[in-house]
Amino acid sequence: MKVRFTKPLGKTKQLPELVINWHITEACNYRCSYCYAHWEGRDREVVHDIQASSRMLENLWLYFHPKNLSNPLRQQMDWQGVRLNLAGGEPLLYPERVHQILSNAREIGFTTSLITNGSLLSTDLAQHLAPNLSMLGISLDSGITTTNKLIGRQSRHGQLLSIEHLQDAINVARHWNPELKTKLNTVVNGLNCHEDLSTVIRCLAPQRWKVLRMLPIVTNQLMVSDADFQGFVARHRALRDIMCVEDNTEMTESYVMIDPLGRFFQNALGQSRYRYSRPISEIGVAQAFATVGVDADKFCARYLANVEKAIA
Repeated sequence: MKVRFTKPLGKTKQLPELVINWHITEACNYRCSYCYAHWEGRDREVVHDIQASSRMLENLWLYFHPKNLSNPLRQQMDWQGVRLNLAGGEPLLYPERVHQILSNAREIGFTTSLITNGSLLSTDLAQHLAPNLSMLGISLDSGITTTNKLIGRQSRHGQLLSIEHLQDAINVARHWNPELKTKLNTVVNGLNCHEDLSTVIRCLAPQRWKVLRMLPIVTNQLMVSDADFQGFVARHRALRDIMCVEDNTEMTESYVMIDPLGRFFQNALGQSRYRYSRPISEIGVAQAFATVGVDADKFCARYLANVEKAIA
């Protein structure tokens, strides 16, 4: 790939970093009823091929390098660094591959982060992964056992996430990486919209709490009304210094996302499924990204709102 390294032209929005979300697997030990992590296609997931993973990361770095003027996004926004965020499914079903990818990505030039449901994050694994992370995100939708069971946030053996276990793992991660930022993600839905999570959030003490409205990409089950969603936000107003709220309009076409098969994908209101590029390995990053893209204005608005919550 030819890359021109030069200064961007014209006036652009300035961002500390551009975040690429790679959903490395569809597999998960939970069965959340509204989960959006379902993609079309039956090819082998890229995460299981070490060489293919490395090639994809190297090509992503070249295309999204902060000084690559050939990236059309540079006409609208400017970024100082690139962060690779690993998500799923549940990425920690493959802990050693996650560790290898994080290490490889950092060697290439990315900063790195991880989103997990926390159920497989032992204290030993937290110690192992923390030095390669700039941010650790945990999906946490409820502090009530019955609600978690109804949502599907339990293993097939009925195991539920323990807040005490999660707190221990986070504390170990912070010990081994004092600069590590932590974030909690909560999907507000028809089952948890009347809950008060204030005590749980304060116990885990994240730098940021992202409150997302259930997005009906795969299913309309457990959709939440405008009034109930706004009620949830208002109920937690005491946590507004760390709370970042994303309604459906903010969540659509505002992320750079790659699916487990190595394709860019995007969501949009009014569509029941995603739209995809062809695999990056087949047509290259530039052509694949051009077919899907991202709404730069939405991306910047969402990201800059997060920066204001003290997450760089």
